[in-house]
Amino acid sequence: MTDRSPKSDGPPIRNLIVVLGDQLDAQAGVFDDVDVGVDAVWMAEVAEESTHVWSSKPRIALFLAAMRHFAQTLRDRGLVVHYTALDHPDNAGTLAAELDLALQRLKPQRVVMTAPGDWRVLQAIRSTVAAHGVPLDLREDRHFYATVRDFTAHARGRKQLRMEYFYRVMRQRHDVLMEGDQPAGGQWNFDAENREAFPKTGPSDVPETLRFAPDATTREVIALVAERFARHPGELDDFSWPVTRSQALQALDRFIQQRLPDFGRWQDALWPGQPWLWHAHLSSALNLKLLNPREVVQAAQAAWREGRVPLASAEGFIRQILGWREYVRGIYWTQMPGYAERNALQATANLSAWFWTGQTDMVCLRDALGQTLRYGYAHHIQRLMVIGLYALLLGVQPQQVHQWFLAVYVDAVEWVELPNTLGMSQAADGGLMASKPYIASGKYIQRMSGGSLCAACRFDPAQRVGERACPYTTLYWDFLLRHESALAANPRTVMQVRNLARVSTEERARIVAQAQAIRDMQ
Repeated sequence: MTDRSPKSDGPPIRNLIVVLGDQLDAQAGVFDDVDVGVDAVWMAEVAEESTHVWSSKPRIALFLAAMRHFAQTLRDRGLVVHYTALDHPDNAGTLAAELDLALQRLKPQRVVMTAPGDWRVLQAIRSTVAAHGVPLDLREDRHFYATVRDFTAHARGRKQLRMEYFYRVMRQRHDVLMEGDQPAGGQWNFDAENREAFPKTGPSDVPETLRFAPDATTREVIALVAERFARHPGELDDFSWPVTRSQALQALDRFIQQRLPDFGRWQDALWPGQPWLWHAHLSSALNLKLLNPREVVQAAQAAWREGRVPLASAEGFIRQILGWREYVRGIYWTQMPGYAERNALQATANLSAWFWTGQTDMVCLRDALGQTLRYGYAHHIQRLMVIGLYALLLGVQPQQVHQWFLAVYVDAVEWVELPNTLGMSQAADGGLMASKPYIASGKYIQRMSGGSLCAACRFDPAQRVGERACPYTTLYWDFLLRHESALAANPRTVMQVRNLARVSTEERARIVAQAQAIRDMQ
């Protein structure tokens, strides 16, 4: 696939509908008033979107394969699609440059598009269209439950923003898991029934993951990515993500039927060599807009009401979609562009080079990084409490952590990845998004993996100094020492800080020295 298509001859274009790689929604508002006789769609694959961060091969392949399938879906509906493939000999390499060429060539009366999910892209589109003096009709992304205006109204006048209260408002407003004006089951969340650790024998009866064999279009993309981005991280041998709406719907149905019943119970558990467990694996389809969050939430709620799923599991899953996903988008668009530069903890260390290879002696990190590079995926506890936790305790500059997370995961789009990384994972936003830093020693990983990850590791999570001391444990105590005052002032972390009272001056010095030695070896 190399040609721009179709050619520029034909009737004048009224609306040029710009569709980005994470806007693959055939029901989007840009198609409400489409006239196939006078309107056309514009899509472009450009190297910039794979190189502004060092994107992994699975991530690049997913976006390009899904874009090509979506373009064909639009053609099947009778729409003219002007599509520039990555391997077109005259590909300009950036969205702005490709759009500039399209506006010169096609001369539309107006550009119509759904609001992008990336601040950088929004600015590039606006400036390019403005330079041509063409009106830009930027339409609300109605994929989401809440508009940016909705979130701004929610945030107005509040001293603190907390997801929990936003989530409750969303439940009430959209009548999700409600019984009249009260939450189903008499409470808003069921954390006490969720988040168990695996026993020492490990998980049993893990459902088989639904994977999709690449068709001819996807195989063509995989070959192109392997050639053009050979030096990028990640692997393509196991690529089998949903790239069409039909596949995404199959994945949703499989999750509801087989995984959701036990999702809540095991959502925070870890086990080596088990990347999928009871997680949904729907985030990439949602973030590319192949799935709508309403149909996902409604499917989970229906499964509970029909008695097929415990309320605790349904609520725990719905919280991720209706709560966290909507909340982080609101944070992103109300705080950008300055949010991306936040570094409340003054972290300055560089990200270890082995984050891109997975070559480390720490078994938990090696396992999480290895599957990340193989599949472009890790579940949320691996991201937050294994990979992100290590970077936080080490003191890595949060912008480097952000760029890594944005690069490696197939579901990474900046509106959702940046607040999760800077706010939740790295505590870099000063408590705007989360009420505390998510910190723990190696004992947390030991507990949530039933001891399995630590049993195979040369480090001991119970030791904070010495040759066998777990780096997580050493760095955890060092983190408490470095940020003692701030953590002591936070009611949610004060108990952790009080444990320092039992640590002697000599032991503190040994912790600090060993933590510095760990940093020096990165």
